[in-house]
Amino acid sequence: MTKEYTPPKVWQEDTNGGNKWANINSPTSGARVEKALPVGEHSLQLHSLGTPNGQKVTIMLEELLALGVKEAEYDAYLINIGESDQFTSGFVGINPNSKIPALVDKSGEQDVNVFESASILVHLAEKFGHFLPKSGAERSQTFNWLFWVQGSAPFLGGGFGHFYSYADEKQEYPINRFAMEAKRQLDVLDKQLANNTYVAGEEYSIADMAIWPWYGNLVLGNLYDAAEFLQVETYTHVLRWAKMLESREGVQRGRVINRSWGEEWEQVVERHSADDVDQVLKLKP
Repeated sequence: MTKEYTPPKVWQEDTNGGNKWANINSPTSGARVEKALPVGEHSLQLHSLGTPNGQKVTIMLEELLALGVKEAEYDAYLINIGESDQFTSGFVGINPNSKIPALVDKSGEQDVNVFESASILVHLAEKFGHFLPKSGAERSQTFNWLFWVQGSAPFLGGGFGHFYSYADEKQEYPINRFAMEAKRQLDVLDKQLANNTYVAGEEYSIADMAIWPWYGNLVLGNLYDAAEFLQVETYTHVLRWAKMLESREGVQRGRVINRSWGEEWEQVVERHSADDVDQVLKLKP
């Protein structure tokens, strides 16, 4: 049984835990190190990591390139959060919240900094005219599900994923609490997908690109090694959708960019051209 914790009258910072992420946590924001970010040759400069939030944007960019949108060419630089890259002055200058992903759009007269994964997806969708309906109920439905995942995924990642996979010690209450919420969210998605090909309807959209890296990876066994624990096989419509998206070239390419872990064929640490991805995917067995 876990020792009962009594909160002090005034919270005190404690970063001495054994958790591997403890050293990057802080109650204050802002840059810790003066360091400029690299700049590549393309108009779109992405600074990210191949976590689910990072995958949202690289999948979007690869899907645009697959459509033949040449202006969507981009440079993707790794932000190693374990090494505190997100706290350099260069990165904080793009995103004062120090979270990946962050994008600089240099295509206009003035550079545009875009942060928060959903904001980047909307920026790119409106810039290039793809994957977001221009008006009507379909547009509203796409936004409904895009904002649904922005509000829901923290319970899956920072809640369930943290306590089930990363916490220093396994505790029954938070694991059960967030497992219940993760399953509830999967049930919400499953019921929606029972009557729709894609999450927001019959058209592939930024809602799918935002949701798949979290919930698609989860039910396919690529996230937290929790598929059996959560009985994901019971969410048949989510599984159908997850496998359908997994087969898309844009998803296959986008999910491996800015990764420095996993199998050799899924590690494209930096991306500056299509060839960078091609050479790595050739290694897939």
